Amino acid sequence: MSDARTDPELPRGVALAWGVAAHPQRGPKRELSIERIVDAAIEIADAEGLGAVSMSRVAGSLGFTTMSLYRYVTSKDDLILLMQEGAFVPPVPDDAVERAWRDGVRAWVLAVRGAYREHPWLVDIPVSGAPITPNSLLLVDWFLREVRDLPLTDGEKMSALLLLTSYARATSAQERDLGAAAATAADPADVTGENYFEALTELVTPERFPYLSPLLAAGGYVAEPGTQADGTDVDDDFAFGLERILDGIAHHVERDGGPGSPVATEREPELPPQLELPRDPRVRDAAKARREAEKGVREAQKALREAQKREREAIKHALEREKAAREKAERAK
Repeated sequence: MSDARTDPELPRGVALAWGVAAHPQRGPKRELSIERIVDAAIEIADAEGLGAVSMSRVAGSLGFTTMSLYRYVTSKDDLILLMQEGAFVPPVPDDAVERAWRDGVRAWVLAVRGAYREHPWLVDIPVSGAPITPNSLLLVDWFLREVRDLPLTDGEKMSALLLLTSYARATSAQERDLGAAAATAADPADVTGENYFEALTELVTPERFPYLSPLLAAGGYVAEPGTQADGTDVDDDFAFGLERILDGIAHHVERDGGPGSPVATEREPELPPQLELPRDPRVRDAAKARREAEKGVREAQKALREAQKREREAIKHALEREKAAREKAERAK
């Protein structure tokens, strides 16, 4: 009887990432593995960039033929997907870590940025679809953990995740490119533009650039050292932008009338002061009905939050029981 394992209904590369793909029937002396192939490819990309990675180059670095690799990874696209998966294992904090949502999201973004800094070639991999590999979904799960108590819809939480990942990716690509330009430039000040400021002050006239010219003349084109009101460095563009995104999320949560806003449901909207309401019983009845409806919304939101908390706790306990059962079964063998 054949014990050949068939792939599940997933793309081959994704099934490999999950460890549920059919294994090759025969490998060269069993000395080769998907892990070794991926590690070798990552090492090449770290040293020379994504463009240097090819099936033949990876095979040569391992001392095998290119055809040997194809027994394990059937295409370069699958190899790149596995490289992306292997280059970033999200450092998810322990369940005991408790912190405000803003601190948690900040730590999450910095972890993403850290991966881009450690493996700059990651920004060269095109975004080809929704995350469906284990580590990418672990990253999503971690983010949802940090924003679990925010009164946002599921769609809003995923939109916030997309905004922050896009920001981390774009700024990391910019940092990588500028760093590479500075490393190869005869004078790094050519890259920052400092060598051209004097000439630019002559060309950037108030008549043509009425708002830019005063800033350039004052030397403010490059921020001076110092700190913002929130404590971030003025010259740390990444930190400044991240804090403003977090400010925006906080404002969306807290603003009057915002989706899921506790402020909107806990405080009655005020009518314009110049409007004098008619003394009509139907107006009073309508206002009373509106207040009762708002109270119902508040109670429903509270019940939803409590139900979500109970669900999270039930899932956690179920996983703990399942883990304990597996460990007991292993010990019984």
